[in-house]
Amino acid sequence: MRILFIHPPPWQIPAPDQERKEFSFPPPLAGEHLKVIDLDYLSVPYGLLSLSAQAKRAGHKAIVLNMSNFLWETVEDIIRNNPADVYGISCMTLNRRGMAAVAECIKKHHPEAHVTVGGPHVTALPRETLEHYPFIDSVAIGEGEMTLLDLLDRLQKGESLEGMPGIMWRNADGLHEGPPRERIADLDSLVQPQELYPTDVIMTSRGCPGKCTFCASSTIWGRRLKFLSVGKVLDSIELAVRKHGLRALAIKDDTFTSAKSRALEICRGIRERGLNFLWSCDTRVDYLNEELLYEMRLSGCQRISVGVESANRDILANICKRITPEQVIEATEMARKYGFQIRYYMIVGNRGETLQTYKESCDFIEKARPNKSVFSILSAVPGTGDWEFLQSGGMKSDIFFTSDVPQFEFFAGDLKDRDAIWNDVRDNSFRDHWEYGVADRRRVLKHLPGHHAALMEMAEALFRAGKLKDSLAYLMQSLQSGYPLPGLGLNLLAAISAAAGDLHAARVHLDNAMQDYPFTVLKRNRETLEKALAKGHSGVLRLDPSTEFEITLRLEQPMYPTLEEHVT
Repeated sequence: MRILFIHPPPWQIPAPDQERKEFSFPPPLAGEHLKVIDLDYLSVPYGLLSLSAQAKRAGHKAIVLNMSNFLWETVEDIIRNNPADVYGISCMTLNRRGMAAVAECIKKHHPEAHVTVGGPHVTALPRETLEHYPFIDSVAIGEGEMTLLDLLDRLQKGESLEGMPGIMWRNADGLHEGPPRERIADLDSLVQPQELYPTDVIMTSRGCPGKCTFCASSTIWGRRLKFLSVGKVLDSIELAVRKHGLRALAIKDDTFTSAKSRALEICRGIRERGLNFLWSCDTRVDYLNEELLYEMRLSGCQRISVGVESANRDILANICKRITPEQVIEATEMARKYGFQIRYYMIVGNRGETLQTYKESCDFIEKARPNKSVFSILSAVPGTGDWEFLQSGGMKSDIFFTSDVPQFEFFAGDLKDRDAIWNDVRDNSFRDHWEYGVADRRRVLKHLPGHHAALMEMAEALFRAGKLKDSLAYLMQSLQSGYPLPGLGLNLLAAISAAAGDLHAARVHLDNAMQDYPFTVLKRNRETLEKALAKGHSGVLRLDPSTEFEITLRLEQPMYPTLEEHVT
């Protein structure tokens, strides 16, 4: 069978000459009508790649298309000209309206095709989705790979979906739901996306040990964690690094270090296989220790992001976070010892939130000294404890089908403080806090002597301290030691040249760096340099020397929503 998997836009994105009234699922009235620029959303969902990989192994012709920021006229043109037997659409709360628009468009142009939808949003609201959108034929509930293969097999044979686990579907008699599908017992049995796709995302497990009220992880994965074997994880990483040439990866498990001994094996295995790349992961402060952090850093981990959410103990208890501020500080200090970029995720508006508790969290961050923090406003997501809390107060799921807002932000704390907190967060959600100085980097190098990334970070710290000669010496050591992102090293070399007044050399270094990969910092520096040269500037010029970790997005389908003239 021919299957087209689609990552849809969040709504019908108009061309400049189109008006909102022309669409069934137009942009929000709030004015968010332009193309989406959030990289997390623009990146293809890992689950779609996994579904496609399983379908291909089963002998089907599968295509994944990332249309996450395509103009609607382009979306419709692609769907019109690409018939398939089955269309599979990914759906989260943010793109629920774009999903519905794509499904409606498919039925308009290919009425005999089967349209199935999966993802966290519809897993939590399968019946409501089918009731509101008659152009959707089925909804996959929970983990999708085996459900997809079962669905394709039955459709190919012309068999009924009656009794099929993990799915809700419609036929002439109405809506029907099969029994729950058991979790996949052996994740190693799945084809890993890296076998087919150059994705910079790695997932080594499914599920989370936490039970936070704002998170819908258990809706998809259930309460029990499942793991790929260490060998399978290392094989997937090796494919990404050696087959696809990726040198920056993101491990996107809910909690990568949930099994610390296993995480240690993965880190040691990376070094034993000689896999040279940089990586990041998300985790919890209560699932870290010094031995693990040391091995993570040696194996290339540059950044850890941890959910802190609040520094107020009552709020932490209300959201079932099961951590303490003391654990956050302890984990941060351990990570700082080895030079990690440390990022806190924070959520405002939880039950018990006041202006005072918000200030308490802000003051705590300044005391704990992470490198960065990301503040988010609490959102109602189906399948979470917070959504159940809202339902108990009378909230109906119809809001997800009648409202055009992308996210359902709400404030469960003291309402008189809501606007002051929200305004501050909206104006300042991404925050820089603390940066390593030369002395800090020297201490890190004592623990990681000769480590290529630690040497590069020392070079950057020395540059910022105005010690250009010393910076250059450490930069060259790092590159000679095999630093895996030489483009960032060349960017620092350009900054050193510009600071010494040699703008011609700076331009050459930036041009060479762009050949490695067009990092964001390179684009900014090239623009700064070209503007200066256009104005006849000569002499010293300040460029950004940042070597901060950055995922190198593949600017190609389906990794990123680049437009192709034809889908084949």
